[in-house]
Amino acid sequence: MNFLRNLLAAILGFFIAIFLLFLLFLGIGAIIGSDDVVVVKPNSVLELDLSSPIKDYAPKDQNPLAQALELDEEKLALDKIINAIDNAKTDENIKGISIKSTLINAGVAQTQAIRNKLEEFKESGKFIYAYNDIYTQKNYYLSSVADSLFLNPVGAIDFKGLSSEILYYKDFEDKYGIKMEVVRHGKYKSAVEPFLTNKMSDENREQITSFLQSIWSEMTNDISKSRNISIEKLNEIADNSDGRNATIAQEVNLIDAVIYADQYDEILKTAINAKVEIISLEDYIKSGKGRKSSIAKDKIAVIYAQGEIIYGEGNENLIGQGIINKAIEKARKDKKVKAIVLRVNSPGGSALASELIWRELELAKKEKPLVVSMGNLAASGGYYIASNANKIIAEPTTITGSIGVFGAIPNIHEFSNDIGINAEQVSTNKSANYSLFEPMDKKFYDVTKEGVEQIYTTFVNRVATGRKMTFEQVDAVAQGRVWTGKEAIEKGLVDQLGGLEDAIKVAAELAEVDNYRIRNYPSYKKDFKDAFKMMPFAKSQKEEILKDALGDENYRLYNKINQMKNLKGIQARMPFIMNIQ
Repeated sequence: MNFLRNLLAAILGFFIAIFLLFLLFLGIGAIIGSDDVVVVKPNSVLELDLSSPIKDYAPKDQNPLAQALELDEEKLALDKIINAIDNAKTDENIKGISIKSTLINAGVAQTQAIRNKLEEFKESGKFIYAYNDIYTQKNYYLSSVADSLFLNPVGAIDFKGLSSEILYYKDFEDKYGIKMEVVRHGKYKSAVEPFLTNKMSDENREQITSFLQSIWSEMTNDISKSRNISIEKLNEIADNSDGRNATIAQEVNLIDAVIYADQYDEILKTAINAKVEIISLEDYIKSGKGRKSSIAKDKIAVIYAQGEIIYGEGNENLIGQGIINKAIEKARKDKKVKAIVLRVNSPGGSALASELIWRELELAKKEKPLVVSMGNLAASGGYYIASNANKIIAEPTTITGSIGVFGAIPNIHEFSNDIGINAEQVSTNKSANYSLFEPMDKKFYDVTKEGVEQIYTTFVNRVATGRKMTFEQVDAVAQGRVWTGKEAIEKGLVDQLGGLEDAIKVAAELAEVDNYRIRNYPSYKKDFKDAFKMMPFAKSQKEEILKDALGDENYRLYNKINQMKNLKGIQARMPFIMNIQ
């Protein structure tokens, strides 16, 4: 009896301690949050710093504990940035915008969307100025929208045109006996090309050159209009690296003046003829300006599908049929939701998960208009889930298409032989089996190839039906080929060019509603364990340690290789891993 009494007392004490700890954290959160009210003061200048990672959608954590303790770190989201700039246009306290960002941590399509919104802001008559010590190329593209650009006397502008680098592993595989067994369909489906050869194929070079030129054309067109420099002259500047120092940059009209930061502050002060109150973009969003308020009864649902597509539940960074399909079903059953906009920002992934999401969207389309808005990427599986929409709207710089599939399986047969490992198999039947330690036999290859061909045929048929094209017409622009949004509209894969706001307007027109509000999906709710991990003293997660040790660029490369290693099933994904510079 004493043992049981002591055991129960210990258990009760444990839960009381947990409860008291929770109350302590709640109190700390309340104290921290008490001074967190942001007020927009008169004579404010909105400062844009976009060096933090920008997602299309970054909702607040729905976990009450995380909210109470303010453990959900603030993330910049494209929709909030766009809304903030839109609200600043009519905000009497905001006199202008200052762009001061070391880099732009967003995709080209996201950057273009922000730039377009800044162009609209200028219609209000308020100023936009930009200052930096160094302009990266994407940063300069955004900042060129400003009325005046300023640069530090010893600064520079990285204006050189676009380039891309892809790593190839064939020699590494041959040297160490570790390789990927590949089955694919599509002459442009080169996600697996680095494992098959040690040089870029003509087809891959062709498509990369094509979409880099298309994106560069968009960027130079926009810069040309803002800076009044001909496109020919801009290419000459890029060829000669004329942004390499401040003096030359001013001579070729990339900037308006060479000044120091304190002189820039004086320019802002002169512009509003008063003491300047700088408010950061994050604080402006916190003040409530990151959203549009409406009391309309009718709703347009915006469902965000961002990240790689996996078979499973999914989360804020990965598209899984679990969370996404629940969001689609919820929007479909809500009688106040009159239309659905699917915002896609994905390189693709699991073909099975893509098909499951496609099916749920097909059901929703039977009841309500379905419009797709494409972000930075809507390629392969990302295009699969977009293909049955009533209308598809893409940014000119969106990377899309890539209609093709592949399977990739790691194999260490030669490596295991070299280190003295032999694997023996025993089976009850003669079905096609695969072992990591044995070469892929013809029977397994044939079965896998059949699956790849079946999924490719299904994929093309889905696109043909959704886009009202023949199988042959889709196949001609498929084969894994990647297109920009501007190219895709010529191929019949996209209906019109524009951003998320344009897609919402089209959805409202199709639903025949004039007065509506936006309802964003999905909601994400972390459990207690995830909330605990967000606490400062619990930062020592593997991902955080690796990111701190490797740096952002190396961590991204590590992450991509790790993702390739963990691929499961036949994939409909972007044809290569690359970074546009």
